[in-house]
Amino acid sequence: MKIAAAPISWGVCEVPGWGYQLDPARVLGEIARLGLTATELGPDGFLPAEPAARAALLSRYGLRAVGGFVPVVLHDPAHDPLPALRATVASFEPGAVAVLAAATGVDGYDARPELDRAGWDTLLANLDRAARGLDRPVVLHPHVGTMVESADEVARVLDGSEAQLCLDTGHLLVGGADPVAIAADAPDRIAHVHLKDVDAAMAARVRAGELTYTQAVAAGLYRPLGHGDVNVKAIVTGLEAAGYTGWYVMEQDVVLAGEPGPGAGPVADVRESLDFLRRLA
Repeated sequence: MKIAAAPISWGVCEVPGWGYQLDPARVLGEIARLGLTATELGPDGFLPAEPAARAALLSRYGLRAVGGFVPVVLHDPAHDPLPALRATVASFEPGAVAVLAAATGVDGYDARPELDRAGWDTLLANLDRAARGLDRPVVLHPHVGTMVESADEVARVLDGSEAQLCLDTGHLLVGGADPVAIAADAPDRIAHVHLKDVDAAMAARVRAGELTYTQAVAAGLYRPLGHGDVNVKAIVTGLEAAGYTGWYVMEQDVVLAGEPGPGAGPVADVRESLDFLRRLA
């Protein structure tokens, strides 16, 4: 198994006002001390934008970047997302995965509009254009509060485009989809994996509108792997049996209120998740 970390597990997020943001030295240092050698990039501004400077910083901690999360508006017929996408991913390391989320066009993940037929046609066409035109692996990340969130929307992407998926086990469950079934039914369409475990009861409250997504994350929506209601073992063993060769990126999104003490904070949950995966391997 190729296992990587992600800064969002330390509360580092692109959403304005998300919570206290830890500095790169602490996050990268803790990733390295866990024995990991790979990470996703995190939001714009977290790491140096210039590729050589970023690579030098990661190398200082024995890390490489294997992907980057890129929210992008794909559904607007009046907007061509490809030029900005090309500019964004041009600085990614060779072979790093462009993890696209079909953004709504507003900050945050707590509300979204409904797409009409023209919006869906545009989104699906832009996904195929991105897959052909970015000169690197490209995946769509179904994500709460984006234009592709629910089981029906994931099915529409699989049926109406050639897009590969980032199988995010947490966002799929929160959105009402079954990540185990998707992994079993469409393993050939999965090229990147974000592993989360989820409190299903809290996820149901998000779907019912009783909690916003941000409120739920702050209240502990995501749990260390093996401590929630996602059958992570079934997903991993199924993908491995199907010949999956991509990365498993550990993500337990958190919202921090302040700087944790030395050795405390999110690293404990990431360590527990890593131990769970190592036992699977």
